[in-house]
Amino acid sequence: MFSEKSKSLTGFKFTDYDCIGFDLDNTLSRYKVGAMIEMEYDIMAKFLVEKKGYSKKHLYKPFDHNFILRGLIVDDENGNILRIAPDGYILQAAHGTKMLQDEEIEKYYPRRHWEISDLFVQDPLTTWNGPYSEKMRTLLDYFDIASSLIFARAIDAVDEQKGQKTGKYEVWLDIQAALQDMFNRDNFQTGAGLYFEKMKANPEKYYYKCSDKLLNWLKLLKKQNKSLFLLTGSHVDFASHTATNTVGPNWRDYFDIVVCFAKKPGFFTLKRDFLKLDGVHEGPAVKLDQLEIGGMYTHGNWTDLHKFLTKHLKKDNPKFLYIGDNLVQDIYTPHIHSHCDTVTVCEELEAEGVQGYHERHPDQHFLVSTFWGSYFTCNKADTNWAFLMKKHSKLCVPSLEYVASLPIDHEYEASDV
Repeated sequence: MFSEKSKSLTGFKFTDYDCIGFDLDNTLSRYKVGAMIEMEYDIMAKFLVEKKGYSKKHLYKPFDHNFILRGLIVDDENGNILRIAPDGYILQAAHGTKMLQDEEIEKYYPRRHWEISDLFVQDPLTTWNGPYSEKMRTLLDYFDIASSLIFARAIDAVDEQKGQKTGKYEVWLDIQAALQDMFNRDNFQTGAGLYFEKMKANPEKYYYKCSDKLLNWLKLLKKQNKSLFLLTGSHVDFASHTATNTVGPNWRDYFDIVVCFAKKPGFFTLKRDFLKLDGVHEGPAVKLDQLEIGGMYTHGNWTDLHKFLTKHLKKDNPKFLYIGDNLVQDIYTPHIHSHCDTVTVCEELEAEGVQGYHERHPDQHFLVSTFWGSYFTCNKADTNWAFLMKKHSKLCVPSLEYVASLPIDHEYEASDV
């Protein structure tokens, strides 16, 4: 980690990089996460009650912001939610909404280790797809954070219905269906589902506008001949809506290239073609030599993007940096597979007042859990997420607004969280 108090010669400076990439959601564009999380919970609860037959008694309870925390891990078969240390040791566990005691954890997980989470800490991508992904899910951002409470209450409902804890659960498949129904990219155009319709109808409820300081910070980088790109998992229509309501109507002017629906982390590991866009509709594949400055595409891959921007920079071995909030998609994978330095945006730093940051986050009570404790530590030990940030990112900041409040060539000091 780094702090703002640095004057170290070994510190970090944004201006040391030739090419800087940005994730959009919860990185360049900030959400009013409390309102969004509550809205997501309500949509998923409605889906599970009306489409999957779950109990209103449990799922329609008032929202409990103390239960949710970013980075929780779902063990679907056992109906449990976990927090783990960097070596996979299970620090905490809950069955449904009930916190498990040490002896109860040992019954589920001998020596407080679970084979799948042990694989995860060795390489998070081993559990991202395939059979392990059906048994374990990591809740990494503010789009799926409400799933922890939905899952826990659904487990409580199943246990109550059956009169006892069952041997094997399949609740996550229903929650996954709810997430897919909510975030299906076609919904933005068709009007199906509720999430995009609410975001379109009342953007001021869910978005913060970027400050002039942040926009000027981007302009200063451009003036120093830095190449800037935007790489987002959102499809072009939702990405445009988000960027327009946060960065402004001329948001594309800040970037040399925009890649939407990038399907990270696969963008950094696979060789998918870039697809041309005709409005919001995807067209034919675009070869590397057909990519254009100022263009906007979907899918794509890091290898070709790196070659394209390197050619545009006209510089041997330019230094690349990518800034994002999702610790697997935006931080671990590009650092390991793309040899690209990363910066983590982590709003919990501000919400918890970690590393000297003030506790003034407007949605602090949604990001600080009295049930689980700190996002970064548990019983004075680092969580796996704190370890991952330290190991795979050069810098961890609460927001880009914070970065923009400092001089563009500010040097950050190396320090732990």
